[in-house]
Amino acid sequence: MDIEDRIRKIEEEITKTPYNKATSHHIGKLKAKISKLREESIKRGSSGTKGRGFTLKKSGDSTVVLVGFPSVGKSTILNQLTNAQSKIGAYEFTTLDVIPGVMDYRGAQIQIFDIPGIITGASKGKGRGREILSVARNADLIVMVLDVFNPHHQELIREELLNIGIRPNQNAPDVTVKRRKIGGVKVASTVPLTHMDEKTIRSILNEYGVHSADVLIREDITIDRFIDSLDNSIVYIPLLLVINKIDLADSSYLAELEEKMNSALYVAADKGIMMEELKKEIFEHLKLIRVYLKPQGKKADLEDPLIVRKGSTVEEVAGKLHRDFLKNFRHAKVWGNSVKFPGQKVGLEHVLDDKDVLRLIIKK
Repeated sequence: MDIEDRIRKIEEEITKTPYNKATSHHIGKLKAKISKLREESIKRGSSGTKGRGFTLKKSGDSTVVLVGFPSVGKSTILNQLTNAQSKIGAYEFTTLDVIPGVMDYRGAQIQIFDIPGIITGASKGKGRGREILSVARNADLIVMVLDVFNPHHQELIREELLNIGIRPNQNAPDVTVKRRKIGGVKVASTVPLTHMDEKTIRSILNEYGVHSADVLIREDITIDRFIDSLDNSIVYIPLLLVINKIDLADSSYLAELEEKMNSALYVAADKGIMMEELKKEIFEHLKLIRVYLKPQGKKADLEDPLIVRKGSTVEEVAGKLHRDFLKNFRHAKVWGNSVKFPGQKVGLEHVLDDKDVLRLIIKK
């Protein structure tokens, strides 16, 4: 019996088991078994993949992957956003390899990958789906592209992403598990737990071979989220939803769709409609900021910013520039929104903001 058959058998048992307080620990144990099997499947897929064109070599300031069913217009979007030339056709499976392109925006070099269209069952290996989706696991942002007339594909794709260990638009569970050699499991929580009890927690931990540990929970966690906190294969990636081919739909249909899916960006890539807005949304979803450097005795270079993540500190920027800058750091001066007055003296822990001008003062 292969991994997928074992998963299917456990899922059937979960379906047949009525969920209540008395059975929650058993269901938790079954879900933990599934999580471990999927983790094993992901590891096997990443180590055993030899297919051509499905490796991702990251470069630039960030990496974005376009995900969607075949023929939704991902290739057209890639060509509109970047310098790539992805083959475009009015038939399925036009893109047979991963096609890279680079989007230049606000001084950032953002790498965008067009991957082959996925199909239902992709996460279980159908249509080389596990290889294809493994590319998305390494992205900084997933752009899910839907055909305007098939919005229901959103849930199908999300399910495939979840099965491959991707948690779109989620933060990691606020759970800490510190293993100990003896003493059993001790659970502490800063919030009331309404979805699971200590018996369920212990049952799940036992499935992972954890019999003594200090567990600290800081959110009203569900069984699935608690299992995710123990699964090293889970990745948390932001997702931007894009509805394409809006030029083919009438206004009443679009208005009804926008009411149901108001968090999506509506575009017509073939006509170049909303492409600049898509570039902006990608940049903002990646949470990138621009920092301009000011060498001593010279004007700030406002043409070529350093691109860093939102929330980056002076220490992180200095380390990115050169390790000697950290070793010989005295202090820094900052002009911009992150300080109270221009040229304010700050230390390594200072958090920078978009368009800040930074001057590092180094020991001589």
